[in-house]
Amino acid sequence: MLVSLRPDRTGAAVASGIAALGFAGFQADGSFRMVALVLVLAAALFGWLRSIHHSRLILDTPTSRIASAAQGYTELFGQGMPLDGAPLYSPLNGLPVLWYRLVVDEKDGDSWRRFSDDESDASFLLDDGSGQCAVDPEGAELLITRKDVVIRDDRRYTQWCLIKQDPIYVIGDFTTLGSIDPAHDTARQVRELLAEWKADHPRQLERFDLDGDGQVDLQEWELARAEAKREVSRQQAELHAAAEAHIVRKPEGRRLYLISDLDPSQLGRRYQLWGWGFLVVLLVSAGLLVRLLAI
Repeated sequence: MLVSLRPDRTGAAVASGIAALGFAGFQADGSFRMVALVLVLAAALFGWLRSIHHSRLILDTPTSRIASAAQGYTELFGQGMPLDGAPLYSPLNGLPVLWYRLVVDEKDGDSWRRFSDDESDASFLLDDGSGQCAVDPEGAELLITRKDVVIRDDRRYTQWCLIKQDPIYVIGDFTTLGSIDPAHDTARQVRELLAEWKADHPRQLERFDLDGDGQVDLQEWELARAEAKREVSRQQAELHAAAEAHIVRKPEGRRLYLISDLDPSQLGRRYQLWGWGFLVVLLVSAGLLVRLLAI
């Protein structure tokens, strides 16, 4: 079931803050009303800039295929599939899911009070027909439309979830595990391995001090270098033979990491609509602030 238009959790928090400040400012008088308007204006500006940035990023980033995706910041779109092993079950109805967020509200007079907010952190697969990629939801903004609401006694259970074969969009850091250094810099790998061995001095002496004089001389060090080359070659051969595993996870820094069951065009339009909404609030609050200052 589709829910009403809503931004991701950060955007929802900004919108909620604007609503609370606007309500408080409307009821207040004097300087507090002006302070509330300034805060609403700042929050609306932040929400507008953020929404426009997200919409342009989503609409301007080309969707890659898993089999040919470049390493790094990537946009993917496909179907959700469970990972092998024990399935993840919904705490609301016991059905298998890929991901869930369950919010429990408790009756408090005529209103509802937040009792708990639980979210799964298990990874799942994204399959786009060209390959499969694990998706790690930790640290992601999740914009999910599948929503179930159940009221039991004095508690209201609201669950958002992803299930098998749901369409899934993700933009984040794409990494292939098990692939070798693209530069294939054997010399650098040998130097790094030798530095690691040298840092472990007791083991280095035991392994390469052939004459037992308590130090590794030049001839023995050359033997160590040859052994390091053989070790690097063996590791590279193992990596070549190993099956590659792809994963998408949160990028470093503050770049957007988003998972949704909407396609890129729907997501872009949704953020554009939120941008227009924040812009209207921005202009209205700016106009009211100018009017108050003119009085």
